[in-house]
Amino acid sequence: MTGDEVLELMRATGCLLEGHFRLSSGRHSARYLQCAQILQYPEHAARLGAELARRLRAGTGAEVPFSAVVGPALGGIIVAHEVARAAGARALFTERVEGVMALRRGFALKPGERVAVVEDVVTTGGSADEVLAAVRFAGAVPVALGAVVDRSNGASLELPLVALVKVSVDTWDAAECPLCQQGIPVVKPGSRPS
Repeated sequence: MTGDEVLELMRATGCLLEGHFRLSSGRHSARYLQCAQILQYPEHAARLGAELARRLRAGTGAEVPFSAVVGPALGGIIVAHEVARAAGARALFTERVEGVMALRRGFALKPGERVAVVEDVVTTGGSADEVLAAVRFAGAVPVALGAVVDRSNGASLELPLVALVKVSVDTWDAAECPLCQQGIPVVKPGSRPS
């Protein structure tokens, strides 16, 4: 599956929108990503997960690359599940407990267990770093980091990022937004309230 094929599928499912958007950060953009739109279709989620699993296994260079896949709630749950399914591994997720990512619900990793950490979209790498810390806190060893979409623009990450596609999303302060200056109405998409 090529990056262009992933982008085409993202556009077809409404995962990648183009227009004028106010992001949850308050900044404006001409592009908006909502991976839940593509992951709501099990056949697409399975295909993306299988491709990401293939690339992650190849990237670790180990005979047994990882036995568990961990993603952050909410965006990483389906990705972790589908990557784990394709890799023959367990799927777990982290949740925030008093502001810190942690394994809950009886999830546990074995000391020294090799783990892949995955997300739907990596932007700053902050969530990925928090999940990596939770994996290490559990005594396991993160060996791979993956995402459906890399929009980090080269952010410094703890592990090399394996992504199905890179997407550039320019953002602007509202006062400097060229789309506002053109009089294009702004839309607030997404799951977070304004």
